[in-house]
Amino acid sequence: MEFKSFTHTSDGVKRGYIESGTLKELWFHTGTTCNLSCSFCLEGSFPGNDRLSEPTLAELKPYIDEAVSLGVENLSFTGGEPFVNKDFVNILEYASNLKPCLVLTNATKPLENYYEKILAIANGKENISFRVSIDHHTAEKHDVERGKGNFAKALKNMKKLQEQGFNVSLARQSEKNEDKEVVNGLFQKVFNDYEIKADTRIISFPDFAPPSTQVDVPEITEDCMTRYQNEETRAKFMCHYSRMIVKNGDSLKIFACTLVDDDDRYATMGTLAESMNTKTLLGHHRCFACFSGGASCSEM
Repeated sequence: MEFKSFTHTSDGVKRGYIESGTLKELWFHTGTTCNLSCSFCLEGSFPGNDRLSEPTLAELKPYIDEAVSLGVENLSFTGGEPFVNKDFVNILEYASNLKPCLVLTNATKPLENYYEKILAIANGKENISFRVSIDHHTAEKHDVERGKGNFAKALKNMKKLQEQGFNVSLARQSEKNEDKEVVNGLFQKVFNDYEIKADTRIISFPDFAPPSTQVDVPEITEDCMTRYQNEETRAKFMCHYSRMIVKNGDSLKIFACTLVDDDDRYATMGTLAESMNTKTLLGHHRCFACFSGGASCSEM
């Protein structure tokens, strides 16, 4: 569904929104270039993709410093594949010396290229965590999109990271009407097969569809946000406590959350403090996943 009005639904009713709170988590998009080409990728990433550009440490440092001054609790990094960004290890080194960091990765060749550097950066501190994308509990289905052998490679690297003391979680795609406990149980068997810790956190996400895709979902009104949500549940929306820094061309922008970077109506310029004085209108189709199922990219 393409929303003609950003402020009102197709019926002319005021659109629902989330008020901003205190900045607790700041995300950074490292660019949409990736070493893999997955058709379902919510960022549309593939090798050489430049929909979103790769930022440098010099460009991100002011945002990291401001976030720390505002009391941010966690700094998180997504892509693309972060380790494809040639300056990412420098970004991670600077950020992880200030706050705990979470890195979303496919845990394949790019991560392996920087493995020794990652160990040196961490230096025994529990300041860096990883979330590894595993699409399916079988190699056959995972490797259809990720490439032959990458199921085993990613899981072996998960084990390797855990053995070095890193906290590692797994992200998977959920299927419509699945039995979540059954599916997670199948992943637990995979953990056992690859000697990965049994208590490794599993995070499931719905299919968010590629960037700029128009998805037919119910529209969220102000009434929806008071009838079906309350102050406590509204505070769990990422746009209440989180922001993401994105480089688009030569410009750096602050987006309301990690899922709306394909719509510039969710972007602001200026400072992080200024961005936290705004409210976020729930007009993106991915907002409905947060509204209906409590979807969140955060591990806080």
